[in-house]
Amino acid sequence: MNHKVIIEPFRIKTVEKIKMTTENERKNLIKNAFYNPFLLKAEDVIIDLLTDSGTSAMSADQWAGILKGDESYAGARSWYKMKDAIQNMTGYEYILPTHQGRAAEHLLYGKIGGKGKVFISNTHFDTTRANIEYSGAKAIDCPIPEGLIPDLDHPFKGNMDTRALEENILKYGKENIAAVILTVTNNSGGGQPASLQNAKEVSEICQKYGILFILDSCRIAENAYFIKQREKQAKEMTYLEIAQKMFSYADGTIMSAKKDALVNMGGFLALKDKNLFNSLMTALIVTEGFATYGGLSGRDMEAIAIGLKEVFEHDYLHYRIRSTTYLGEKLKDMGISVISPIGGHAVYIDAKAFYPHIPVEQFPGQALTIELYKTGGIRAVEIGSVMFGAKDDKGNFVPAKMELVRMAIPRRVYTQSHIDYVVEVFAELLKYKDKVKGYKITWEPEFLRHFTAHFEPV
Repeated sequence: MNHKVIIEPFRIKTVEKIKMTTENERKNLIKNAFYNPFLLKAEDVIIDLLTDSGTSAMSADQWAGILKGDESYAGARSWYKMKDAIQNMTGYEYILPTHQGRAAEHLLYGKIGGKGKVFISNTHFDTTRANIEYSGAKAIDCPIPEGLIPDLDHPFKGNMDTRALEENILKYGKENIAAVILTVTNNSGGGQPASLQNAKEVSEICQKYGILFILDSCRIAENAYFIKQREKQAKEMTYLEIAQKMFSYADGTIMSAKKDALVNMGGFLALKDKNLFNSLMTALIVTEGFATYGGLSGRDMEAIAIGLKEVFEHDYLHYRIRSTTYLGEKLKDMGISVISPIGGHAVYIDAKAFYPHIPVEQFPGQALTIELYKTGGIRAVEIGSVMFGAKDDKGNFVPAKMELVRMAIPRRVYTQSHIDYVVEVFAELLKYKDKVKGYKITWEPEFLRHFTAHFEPV
C-alpha cells in the first residue's frame, strides 16, 4: 500500500521549548538586529530554517555513542571508528579530521590556491568562495543553463556545465587551475543534485588535463537518493553504493559532517594522494589539533561514525526528501515560485518573482527574510545579491544570477504541523506583498558580508 502521509520514522524522546513571540515584539527584535536574521538571538525564533548545518537532532544511538567517546589525545578508539566509516564511504585512504567543513576548505584551498590560481565549480557556496578568494585565487561557477531557471523541471540541475568547464580550463591554462569542485547537492543552485554521469564526465576532463577533482560531499546521501530515483544506471544500487561510485570519480572530498553525518559539529578532508595529505598534516596540527582528532572531541567522532551509517537508511532518506518536498509543493500550489524540482535539504523561494517591484539592488531576498520573521517568527537566509552580489572594476553593482531565499529544514527536528505553520505564514505574506519595500546596506565586512552586515529599509 502506498501511503500519502509520510510519517516521521522516529519517536520523539526529548523536546526543546519554543518561545512564542508576538508580531510587535518581532518587529522590534529584527530592527535591533539591524534587519539581519543572522544577528537575532536563536531563542527569539519560532521556526528556525536558517540552515540545516549542525542543527540535526541526533539519534539515541548517537547519544549512546557519545558516552563511549574516547578522549585520548592521540590514536583514540573513537578516531578509528570515524576513520573506518569515512574510508568505507569514500574509498579514500588518507583522512584529516576538522572541526567543520570550512576548516577543511581552508586547509586545502589555502594550500593549493593563491594569486593567479583558479577554482571551478558547479556553484561555489559562500564559505568555499570566501576561502578561495581569501587565498587570492579566483572562483568561477559553471552551472548548467537549466540550473539558472527557477521554474524549470530538470532531474539534475546541480550538474556542472562540462563545456564551460573545459572552456575555462583552456582560457586560464591547466597549470593555473588549482582544483575543480563538484558540490553535491548544489546548495547555492537550489539544493539540486548532480548525476553520476556528470561526475564521471567532470572526472574525465580533470584527468585529461591533470587537474585535482574534489567532491564537496556534505549532502552526499541526499544526492544519492535523487540519483537512485532519476538515473537509470543507479536503479538497482543502494544509496551507499551510489555515494561510493561518485567518490570513485574524484581525487578527494571535503565534508561538513554537520549536514549528512547528522551531527552538530565536525568535518573532514579525505584524499587519495599521500603526498598532498602529508603536506596538509602539519597545517592541521598547527590550526586544528593532532592528526587523529583535528578539532574534534572523541564523542564528536563517535557520533559522526554512527551518523554516516544512519544517513543512508532508506526510511530516513525517504522521509527526509518527502518532508522537504511537502513544503515546496504546498507553496507551489499557492502560486509561489520556487526552485523546481524541490531539493533535498531546503526549499528555495524565487524572491525576485515574489517581490517583482523591488529592484535587485534593494535586495528582494533580504526583504522576504525580514517579512518571514516579522509575520511568523520564521528565520530563513537570503541567497542572492546580498550573499553573492559584487562590484565590477568600475564600481558598478553586479547582481547575483538568482535572488533566492532558502528555507533549510533541520534533520529530524520539526514535524508536519511546524511545516504547515510555515505555509500559513506565506499565505499571510501574499496578502500584502505589494506593499513591502526593499533594503540597503549600511555596514558590511570585506568577506562574507551576509553573516554580519547591517541593513535599513529603503
